[in-house]
Amino acid sequence: MPVFQYKARNSAGALISGAVDAATLDAAAGELLEQGMTPIDIKAGRSGRGRIATPQESARPRPAVRKGAGTKPPESGLQQLNDALMRKKIDITELIIFSRQMQSLTKAGLPLDRALTGLRGSMKNPRLKQLIGEVLADLESGQSLSTALGHHPKVFSPLFLSLVDVGENTGRLDLAFEQISRYLELEKSTRKQVKSATRYPIFVISTMAVALGIITYFVIPAFSQTFARLGAELPLETRILIGISDFVVNWWQFLLGGTVAAVVGFKTWVRSRRGKLIWDHQKLKIPLAGPVFNRIALARFSRTFAMILKAGVPIVHGMGVVAGAVGNKFIAGRILRMRDGISRGESLYNTAVTADMFSPLILQMIAVGEESGTIDQLLEEVADFYDAEVEYDLKRLGEVIEPILIMFIAGMVLVLALGVFLPIWDLSSAVNN
Repeated sequence: MPVFQYKARNSAGALISGAVDAATLDAAAGELLEQGMTPIDIKAGRSGRGRIATPQESARPRPAVRKGAGTKPPESGLQQLNDALMRKKIDITELIIFSRQMQSLTKAGLPLDRALTGLRGSMKNPRLKQLIGEVLADLESGQSLSTALGHHPKVFSPLFLSLVDVGENTGRLDLAFEQISRYLELEKSTRKQVKSATRYPIFVISTMAVALGIITYFVIPAFSQTFARLGAELPLETRILIGISDFVVNWWQFLLGGTVAAVVGFKTWVRSRRGKLIWDHQKLKIPLAGPVFNRIALARFSRTFAMILKAGVPIVHGMGVVAGAVGNKFIAGRILRMRDGISRGESLYNTAVTADMFSPLILQMIAVGEESGTIDQLLEEVADFYDAEVEYDLKRLGEVIEPILIMFIAGMVLVLALGVFLPIWDLSSAVNN
């Protein structure tokens, strides 16, 4: 008969581990329940005769293992380096897969420990596999799933944790993970659209920066030496280019160091609380791109708020979660002011008007939804409206940026042509005459 290793808690709450003979996993769980123990984890063990361990046997110290006998050998330096390289960041795609699988497993009625154990074995990312193992350990210690996931704030957002908490309290974790997966898929689609719209401009600007560096450091000094040997009077454009080239050649170390220091300083400033607030506010004022950032944040607000209301989260608490999900500190501050107004007894419509970040059409939909009690449905329609606007704006952004880049490249080529080739043409004319 198969043997199943188990972990369970007795009536006193003590953790017990041992083995039990049973035909199936369900039969093993039933036998444990008959003995007055609550199963936590049951898995197939080694073949052989097994029985349920008593609490005294479970608490009995195990014999010491001799050094080198049955222990895992120390990893080599190459293996440690390989493990370090494999610890890649947990991206949004893996979170989507995790949410979908959790939805399917919880909908099938599988216990959380068995669901997470199965998921851990199927994950390819070592970091995510380790994280699930830590969540399992927290569950075995008696913590809830939302609390266990909350120990990893860099991976799971406040919205993710709030929906899981609501799913646990209502007994519908499957619906919670379904909402989470839908939200993450929309978030992934938005990020993909932004990257698609900015990929071409970034590539062109980077290429032109490299070309300018090569021309300034290598090409112009060669022409400068030629012009100096001829002793001819050079046009103003050529003298400016030669002056810039000489400055770059002589002081490139300081220019490179200053650029690196400026980038590091800017990133450090943006990570600070005040810097992040100022930068997020200024991003909304950038020509062409500012309105896109604004609509992306408002689309996240509308969709997240609709999910929070559908899940049954209290509106005051939900507004705090929504503020952390919009991805913009400036807009988050206005949402928190809306929350303060609602906590004082003001209506959602009045606080939205005071926030001064919604169009009249959106404000009208909020008012209708608040009066009819269908605010969650109308907010989803608002989110769909903003998503469509973002998609249109991103397509239009690429169409607008392309001619601007072409004009920039044409201007740069004109300056280089006037500065480098104009003296050559003058010298050629002088020789012919």
